[in-house]
Amino acid sequence: MKSSLHAGYGDRHLDPRREPMHELISTILSQRTTWQDEAAAYDELCEIGDWDAIIAAPTDVVAHAIRRSNYPESKAPRIQETLRRIRDSPGGYNLEFLRDLPSKDALKWLTDLPGVGVKTASLVLLFNYAHPVFPVDTHVHRITTRVGAIPLMGEAAAHRALLKVLPEDPSFLYELHLNLLRHGQQVCTWSRPKCGACILRERCDAFALFGDRVPSFSETVKARGRAAKQPG
Repeated sequence: MKSSLHAGYGDRHLDPRREPMHELISTILSQRTTWQDEAAAYDELCEIGDWDAIIAAPTDVVAHAIRRSNYPESKAPRIQETLRRIRDSPGGYNLEFLRDLPSKDALKWLTDLPGVGVKTASLVLLFNYAHPVFPVDTHVHRITTRVGAIPLMGEAAAHRALLKVLPEDPSFLYELHLNLLRHGQQVCTWSRPKCGACILRERCDAFALFGDRVPSFSETVKARGRAAKQPG
């Protein structure tokens, strides 16, 4: 799969796209949100001031600033509490200590923060500190499930399952993540995937089952579930 995606989308070099605190807060904002709205929400959040100013601001002011992100009323207090805990930790807003922690310990430290799940933590650790972890977002989960790389499971479980079958090579994992993301945005979409243009179709379980009429991802999941329950 990785070689096919590489041929289709090219090299992706492991270089941090933004500083760690930016990556962390933006990824919290990105949950169930387009990248355009994520960026707009982050920019307006920063208009409040620095991290200390965001902590001190009324929560409704923070929620209004991030209103372009979905569920701002839930994300605002979580972001403030996450910033508060980071500020009060030994390193403060400097997260460089995560570079030298074992990946398991670094994941635990991040996922103990409010609103930080395994996907967000993995993005920070892979993108900023080259830890051998694999972020599973909705695109990665959808494609790896459709092609049959993993059985039916949730995104958090998929993170663990994929790590068992992928090499512990940060550069490999980074390129695979970004190319799956691009493939999911452009070809293997949630509904009406463009199977005729898909470079993975010859190894895809969903294509084998439906041909070029692969339904929405939710319908694919239901169909695979029904097939798994049939005897023989």
